[in-house]
Amino acid sequence: MSTVKFFRHSTKLSRYYVPTEFVVLAVLEFLALLFSLYLSLEIRFWDGDWRTEFGDFMPKALVYSVVMQLSLVAFGIYQRQTGRFINMLVLRIASGLLLGLIPLGVSFYFFPTFFLGRGVLLLAVWFSFLFISIIRLFFRKVVKERSMWTRVLVLGAGEKANMIREAVRKGEIKGLNIVSYVPLPGDKDISDRNSIQSLEKPLIEYVEELDIDEIVIAVDDRRSRGFPTKELIDCKMSGVNILDLVTFFERRAGKIRLDMLNPSWLYLSEGFQAGTIRRIGKRAMDLLVVFALLPVLLPFAILVSIAIFIESGGRGGVLYSQIRVKQDGMPFKIYKFRSMVLNAEKDGVPQWASKNDSRITRVGRIIRKGRLDELPQLYNVINGDMSFVGPRPERPEFVEKLAKAVPYYDERHRVKPGLTGWAQVCYSYGDTVGDSIEKLQYDLYYVKNYSILLDLLILLQTAEVVMLGKGAQ
Repeated sequence: MSTVKFFRHSTKLSRYYVPTEFVVLAVLEFLALLFSLYLSLEIRFWDGDWRTEFGDFMPKALVYSVVMQLSLVAFGIYQRQTGRFINMLVLRIASGLLLGLIPLGVSFYFFPTFFLGRGVLLLAVWFSFLFISIIRLFFRKVVKERSMWTRVLVLGAGEKANMIREAVRKGEIKGLNIVSYVPLPGDKDISDRNSIQSLEKPLIEYVEELDIDEIVIAVDDRRSRGFPTKELIDCKMSGVNILDLVTFFERRAGKIRLDMLNPSWLYLSEGFQAGTIRRIGKRAMDLLVVFALLPVLLPFAILVSIAIFIESGGRGGVLYSQIRVKQDGMPFKIYKFRSMVLNAEKDGVPQWASKNDSRITRVGRIIRKGRLDELPQLYNVINGDMSFVGPRPERPEFVEKLAKAVPYYDERHRVKPGLTGWAQVCYSYGDTVGDSIEKLQYDLYYVKNYSILLDLLILLQTAEVVMLGKGAQ
């Protein structure tokens, strides 16, 4: 397998598919972070001779490298769209490294063993920025971006295949090179004839000629005569990845499309596992994250409380509670900082917050941007009603309405609701039934593919959402 072809594949990490190029980059950049700290130590304490014994320094180097790399992940440098513009990439690398100094400082306070002097630390950040930037520039030059994209052949050219075209056009699917669409008997009207490839010879020959990595079955009627079952087996045995349309969107778009889903796919596919060990691990992670963040978030909570009290003139509470639906469809009371005027629902009819909602106060607009209104929900996480990561809990009135209008909506209640979730980092705030359908597709992906790794990824991406104020209403 050639180097470029190797990079075009994805690596499966605990049911979550990561482009191999990013796995390689992450390993190289982790080593660069380690080397940067060792080099800084040499330069800072240079006495005319190179040190050879660094065993005692390794724990500090590992803490520095892990914290900085997690900060870089939070700033989105392992996303394809970030790498398209070198100035944006360099800015995110610099921002991620500088912001990483904050959790490092906190770790030094609680764990003095890992303390690093300012001279060593500043040198290490500078060298880290230099080496990681060089790695990225070298990577871009040696392996051109588009050549690293997975080469896909779509078996079908009708309505179902058009779903892929639309997803690519909207930017839902990135990092793929759709080489061609192959029309088959049973396909409905073909609206776009670009990249159409007639099947005039065995499919395996097309695959070899076009250097295809993946075949997606998007035929409108798979029962029609002429479906190339034998040829697909040949391709599979030759190492080509073959996916049905639902699985393709699951892996490439991070969601489960409701408009092409059938019950058999749900009960036959991998995932949807909820064992005792998994629940205990998730609960332990929830408590660990909450108690690690409390010292940092408590000052913000105090400032928000004071701001709300001053703006309201002491009328009404700083906090408000609301009934939401949790795991297994049970009701519970959720807590938030009040961001709307008193009696925001005078007529008693529940309604979603909308863009430029007149009910939101001035302080409310600020705290909603940074998600600070959600801070009291840390209590809900501690008492076990919520998890830190999971589908956002909805009000019973909305759940009843959506369960009737949206298929599989109740399946999102198979897990605890979360303070943040996969839908929140992948999709903007929604205030319509259509938005709820879109978010449900991401929620089902999370319920199916939950793992500690996915939770960590969501937490890191939430940091980017909060810092950039994405999707707030």
